[in-house]
Amino acid sequence: MDQIDRKIVTLLQANADISIAELADKVGLSQTPCWKRIQRLEARGVILGRVALVSPEAIGLGLTVYVEIETGDHSGPWLEQFAGTVSSFPEVMEFYRMAGEVDYMLRVVVADMAAYDRFYKKLVSSVALKNVTSRFAMERIKSTTALPVPEPAAA
Repeated sequence: MDQIDRKIVTLLQANADISIAELADKVGLSQTPCWKRIQRLEARGVILGRVALVSPEAIGLGLTVYVEIETGDHSGPWLEQFAGTVSSFPEVMEFYRMAGEVDYMLRVVVADMAAYDRFYKKLVSSVALKNVTSRFAMERIKSTTALPVPEPAAA
C-alpha cells in the first residue's frame, strides 16, 4: 500500500458514505483512479466491507460482558465444535484464542443481566469448559472500529 492507499483506507474508515468525488479530491486523484484503487483494496482483502455502525444502547443492548474461558481440552475436534458453537451465538461480537492463563476471550453484548444469564447457560451447556469468568463493562470510554493505518517500514 502506498501513501494514497493509506489515505483512502483512513478516510473510508471514518466515513464509508463519502462520495468518490470528495474522496478523490481529498487524496489528490481524479475519480476513476480513486475508484480503481478502492476496488483493488477490496480485491486484496484490505477493505472487508462497508457497514452501518449502530449504538448498542439505542437498540436495547446496554450490557457488554468480557468472558474469559479456560478449557481442559485442546484437541482439534473439541476446538472445532467449540468454535462453531460460540461463533453461532449472535450475542458474541468478538471471539479470540488467547495466549496466557485464559484460553479464549469473548466480547458479548446483551440487553441486561437476565439476557446474559440466558447466554451463559446456553454457553456452558453447549460444550465442556473448565472455567468461565465474566467481567462486566460499567462504562464505554472509547470505542472505535477505525484501525491506525501504519506507515511502511523504512528501508
